[in-house]
Amino acid sequence: MAGAVATPEKHRASEFTLAWLLQAVVAAKLLTKSQAGDIAAKEAQARARVQKQVGVEKYDASPVEIIAAFQVPIAGKPGETVDQDRVSEVAARAAGIAYRKIDPLKLDMNLAARTVSKPFAHKHCILALEGGGGPLSPLTVAVANPFDQELFENLFRLTSSPIVPVMSAKSDILKGIADVYGFKRTLAAAVTEHGESGSAGVQNFEQLVSLSTGRELDASDRPVIQAVDYLLRYAFDNRASDIHIEAKREKCVVRLRIDGVLHSVYELPASLHLPVVARIKTISRLDISEKRKPQDGRIKVEREGREIEIRVSTLPTAFGEKVVMRIFDPETLVVDLTSLGFDPEERKVFEGWIAEPHGLILVTGPTGSGKTTTLYSALKALSGPDVNVTTIEDPIEMVWDAFNQVQVQTKIGLDFANALRHILRQDPDIIMVGEIRDPETAENAIQSALTGHLVLSTLHTNDSVGAVGRLIDLQVPPFLLSTSLLGVMAQRLLRKVCASCAAPTTLTREELAALGAPLPLLPGGPQFRKGTGCVKCRGTGFLGRTAIFEIFSATPEVKLLIANKAPVDAVVDAARRGGMRTLREAAIRKLAAGVTSFEEVLRMTSTLG
Repeated sequence: MAGAVATPEKHRASEFTLAWLLQAVVAAKLLTKSQAGDIAAKEAQARARVQKQVGVEKYDASPVEIIAAFQVPIAGKPGETVDQDRVSEVAARAAGIAYRKIDPLKLDMNLAARTVSKPFAHKHCILALEGGGGPLSPLTVAVANPFDQELFENLFRLTSSPIVPVMSAKSDILKGIADVYGFKRTLAAAVTEHGESGSAGVQNFEQLVSLSTGRELDASDRPVIQAVDYLLRYAFDNRASDIHIEAKREKCVVRLRIDGVLHSVYELPASLHLPVVARIKTISRLDISEKRKPQDGRIKVEREGREIEIRVSTLPTAFGEKVVMRIFDPETLVVDLTSLGFDPEERKVFEGWIAEPHGLILVTGPTGSGKTTTLYSALKALSGPDVNVTTIEDPIEMVWDAFNQVQVQTKIGLDFANALRHILRQDPDIIMVGEIRDPETAENAIQSALTGHLVLSTLHTNDSVGAVGRLIDLQVPPFLLSTSLLGVMAQRLLRKVCASCAAPTTLTREELAALGAPLPLLPGGPQFRKGTGCVKCRGTGFLGRTAIFEIFSATPEVKLLIANKAPVDAVVDAARRGGMRTLREAAIRKLAAGVTSFEEVLRMTSTLG
């Protein structure tokens, strides 16, 4: 069997024990000798703790799990501990094999499921990742024990492929097994239930849906219900903001948007597209018999004690209905103003606007630029038992108890303008209009701001100053606009450099010139950073997003220019004198502070100048 397994010969003579691993971890300076001794002395307690966390009787805890169970803090990295990923990486290096962080977005479910059976995968804690398919094609397999030579030889007999083991965290392997075999079984059952052909034939505003939280989906649920349940959990686990389910000629494609970028994650059988869409339409209170018209609905999902809002949109396409589910997590949608990404000067200006008793505040930017988060967070800061906050939205992004929220319903004549007229009879203090789209809504918003109300709204313009021209195009008299406007804020979202793998970098002279604006004078000078890729960011170098803002204050000079119908350039010059920074300049400040990268600045501000 020589040559069947691409692993070093020394594996045959080694055992994966706690003593061996503690020695390796101490040598890697991940733990001190004292900490390692304490772990060895308390091995029995740690095994019991791991078993309790897993919830499986007679669970065989690995040495990696035992060390990680102590959650030893890492010196110099506040909030980070010696976890399974770090210990597994050390173990792999000591064993002479590669370490691999399992990326759930890149799992080849078909390969994993056909390589070995689920009981075999569970018993040996393995997961096929890539390759295979023939005697000359190596098969890369994630393992939790790097020294199980008998396992590697058995795999070679089963697959006829040279085995290349890589070490991964046991928790990642077990989760991958549950995902692969649970979801594949669900799909197979769904195909059986619905056939291969793929043929198929708001009183209550919300519907609460509870998702399963166990390792696998409940076998008592119908397969399509399981599949949709799994897709939602999978999206939450991967921090997705949107789920796209798209019908193609011979398959159904599922994509997730993570940190603003779409990733293809699944290809489902074409016969499952209609049943999956029907299930989503059912729980979002849409008409499952209507396939020719776009529809909008919503779901409230309960998961691990939290409620998450999902906005659902369907659109008929050439091969069937496309469904997009936008996820609104209260923990990220309604936050404190200090968490939005303002620098101190910007936050001071914005807080000054919302502290005014009346006037008009506008937030501009394309879809997905964070406008809703900014508005909801501002309303949260303003709301209280002595304040009447009323919103008009289309659709309501997320239901929030502190606000009185009105859903636009054009079919019955309740549009923005009509709703705003009626809201003014409801004794409001603060009004949020989801979007100013037409002259009547614009006129009513201006009148509301002039008659003692604080009005917040959005416009779809490329920058902040462009909002002035847009409102004048909507027939708002310039003198009324100048009187009511407090300010306009344009914004975008930039991906942040992953803090775990960020490394100092420099910019070339050509790159500095490409920025088109000077670097800010920050204390200590520019701190350029770039993510090198790690397990936390899945090798992308980015983790999370932050906002950049272009804040255009309606200073007395600006108000005078607007009232006198001055050219746009004159208004921009006055705004710059009032302290306005462009979106490109705001992005460069984030770049110089090491928050984002050069490439991300150009990607998100290339059309702004």
